Amino acid sequence: MVDFGGKTVLVTGAAGAIGKGIAAAFCSAGTKVLITDLKQDAVDAAVTEIAGNSGDCCGLAADVTNEEQVAKVVSTASDAFDGRIDVLVNVAGVTGQGKVEDLTEEEWDRVFAVNCKGTFFFIKHIVPIMKAQKSGKIVNFSSKSGKTGSALLSHYSAAKAAIIGLTQALAYELADHGINVNCICPGIVESTGVWSVLAGKYMKNLNLSEPEVVERFTAKVPLKRLTRIEDVVAVTLFLASEGSDYMTGQAINVTGGREMH
Repeated sequence: MVDFGGKTVLVTGAAGAIGKGIAAAFCSAGTKVLITDLKQDAVDAAVTEIAGNSGDCCGLAADVTNEEQVAKVVSTASDAFDGRIDVLVNVAGVTGQGKVEDLTEEEWDRVFAVNCKGTFFFIKHIVPIMKAQKSGKIVNFSSKSGKTGSALLSHYSAAKAAIIGLTQALAYELADHGINVNCICPGIVESTGVWSVLAGKYMKNLNLSEPEVVERFTAKVPLKRLTRIEDVVAVTLFLASEGSDYMTGQAINVTGGREMH
């Protein structure tokens, strides 16, 4: 485990399994963490769970598509951390599934708003803090589907591809300020709400049982299993550490070999 020596981290989407796992790992590594998610009761429960494991963690709910609420979270984090935010991890995201001709404008807009606009808002409001301190690590979340689009996930694939483009643009834009910007492209992560939603919809749309859905996905993976939360956590901590100081603009696959470009 990397020792972050009291650095400060803000994690979005942290009431979900991946975000909470990332926040807990940062706390265990010696950071101060502020987490955010849509509902305050879910944030409070996550804080209690993380702090119960000797973590230095606090939280504030926000709708990531609401810029005023995002600005308040960033301001709260800055105040809590004596004006310094060393790491931003943009986990917050939603998915959906359906044939492109059946997708509604509302479904399309929601996927782009949470995944893309939410990521943009947090970066927009944290970058001035990182510029002032002349350092920072931003870790965005894309997906395997952002590299190679997935059938029945056209809106999600498009939104996650946009995250990769945003990451690359900001890597150029912020490099002179000592800010590294990278993103993670996981495969389907087991034991998460997203997997439950996707598995359920694949079962319905493809008339398969859950074991058959798992088998269909893992058959395409050289390492023959779904992505685990700890796989994603490990790469996130690396990208936030000094070990990644010479990396920026990268979209790192965590797919067991399913994605190789």
